[in-house]
Amino acid sequence: MITDALHRIATHRESLSRQQARTVMAEILSGKCTDAQIAALLVALHMKGETVEEIVGFAEAIKAATARLELDPNLTVDLSGTGRDALVDTCGTGGDASGTFNISSATAIVVAGAGVRVAKHGNRSVTSKCGSADVMEALGVNIQQSAAELRACLDEVGIAFLFAPAMHSAMKYVQPARRELRLRTVFNLLGPLTNPAQASAQVVGVYSDELVEKVAEVLSMLGLRRAMVVHGNDGLDEITITDSTRIAELCAGRVRTYEITPEQFGFARASLDQIMGGDAVKNAAIIRDILAGEKSPGRDIVLLNAAAALVTSGKADRWSEGLRLAASSIDSGKAAATLNALVRFTRQPPRPAP
Repeated sequence: MITDALHRIATHRESLSRQQARTVMAEILSGKCTDAQIAALLVALHMKGETVEEIVGFAEAIKAATARLELDPNLTVDLSGTGRDALVDTCGTGGDASGTFNISSATAIVVAGAGVRVAKHGNRSVTSKCGSADVMEALGVNIQQSAAELRACLDEVGIAFLFAPAMHSAMKYVQPARRELRLRTVFNLLGPLTNPAQASAQVVGVYSDELVEKVAEVLSMLGLRRAMVVHGNDGLDEITITDSTRIAELCAGRVRTYEITPEQFGFARASLDQIMGGDAVKNAAIIRDILAGEKSPGRDIVLLNAAAALVTSGKADRWSEGLRLAASSIDSGKAAATLNALVRFTRQPPRPAP
């Protein structure tokens, strides 16, 4: 099937149907394709541009090949007992080549500190200096956790880090081609779309303006209830504070697109240099400073992204409320305490099976 798909895409510039995309991805994940075939397909798709149908089909195949992390139904309920959505993921596509610190990882901790359970899905760096898994390790988190440990971590701490290679074992067949190519491919998009915990609300950052509405449509077709897909007009796959941000907000099957600016929420515009990161050690230090309450453009950008997640989860009704809750999470020490609890939990000896 992959050779037929390559011929269709590379020779005729035709797109795959949803079913064809699902079949091709299933073949890749079975280990039957060579690295050269996988790389050729990724480049051909990159040159053509992936369609909504193709992305949905690929995501469905990955989900089908992934052991779903079954959670206690009570974990989808907000800690305050409101009954609103509470299992959230904050994940970017990466590949924006900006060199910022790990904003979505810091955001996840702040959101969890505000009382919303977070299933943070992430990986090591492929196209950047420091991936979410890299910075979580630098913060002291043991990212190698069993499904039972992840469930318990969500229950007791309110946040768990789902390390993509451990959750999607079949993805090992794709990694060599991705590492060799070192360019943005459809797999940058697929990571945020295939959370094994089936988070019901997401904030997804994308590296291109043209992907904002496209990914929102994909999320809707995959059955997500609430989401914001965001792209900073400075190129960031985050809500930015250096420029305006384009947002496609999904709610109950409908997508609304709009733009926001930092000034709307009382933040001064910053320069990209003021939110730059580095390697995992440096980024971990930046995150710890933010959680300690340091006032900085880094704090501002985390507050904006956390507010988006809190609104998307249903914990906050308005952006202003989301910002208040995010600031309180940091200033009360709850965000820092959540990180410390996550480190302690993941570093404890394995628990005996019940």
